Amino acid sequence: MDRKYVRYEVEGRLAIVTIDNPKMNALGMPVVADLEAVFDELEDRKDIGVAVIIGAGERAFVAGADIKGFKDVFGQKDIAFNSSRKMQACFSKIENSRLVVIAAINGLALGGGCELAAACDIRIAADTAIIGVPEVKLGLIPGAGGTQRLARLLGKGRAKLMVLSGDFFTAQDAFQLGLLEKVVPAKDVLAEAKKLAGSIISNAPLAVEAGKKAINLGVEMSLEDALVFEAGLVGDLFMTEDLREGAGAFVEKRFPVFKGK
Repeated sequence: MDRKYVRYEVEGRLAIVTIDNPKMNALGMPVVADLEAVFDELEDRKDIGVAVIIGAGERAFVAGADIKGFKDVFGQKDIAFNSSRKMQACFSKIENSRLVVIAAINGLALGGGCELAAACDIRIAADTAIIGVPEVKLGLIPGAGGTQRLARLLGKGRAKLMVLSGDFFTAQDAFQLGLLEKVVPAKDVLAEAKKLAGSIISNAPLAVEAGKKAINLGVEMSLEDALVFEAGLVGDLFMTEDLREGAGAFVEKRFPVFKGK
């Protein structure tokens, strides 16, 4: 498929997804369309288990929306609503993917870039990264799921701190808020993401998928319903060849060979 703004490379069971929209990887609708198309393709590739998203260059992961295009939408509520919904749908596809998705935040992650990172499963940032949702400074709010995902990740108070101030946060401050799982030197951000991806890929694929599903869906349920849901997934995994292999390998003191069955 011919994609102008998003590409991916495969390394074993890992896909490196690169957003490349010079100069700052702004998240216009053509970029969103390319990103969604990439994840549609990756979802169907059973040989891939983890995706890392990174921005091209060294300045930006994704530096926000294409603000120059706003002038074409002023006074057109339906267009703004539909654009917001399209971005939300793309990010929800990433969040709900069977793949584990790691954001390798190698530079500015502002507005839609922060929202994209929030939709990923795990966020690793360069120590030079700057993160924020400054939409209120323009007269707007995050519209790609940011108000909802940040509240679920950080709690309402810290989400409001980010959304209502519109302030920029250093990687260290974002880590303290709970938005990031790890901060590393800028030169190491992709290598660290690949290292984590390798650790995840070495595990039983069906168990990894079940773990992601249990967390993502369970937090939206009551605790009792979530516990039943978790137990159901455990029951499903006891029907797999991979569990037999993993348990057998443990007893036999060897490395397991998982087949995703």
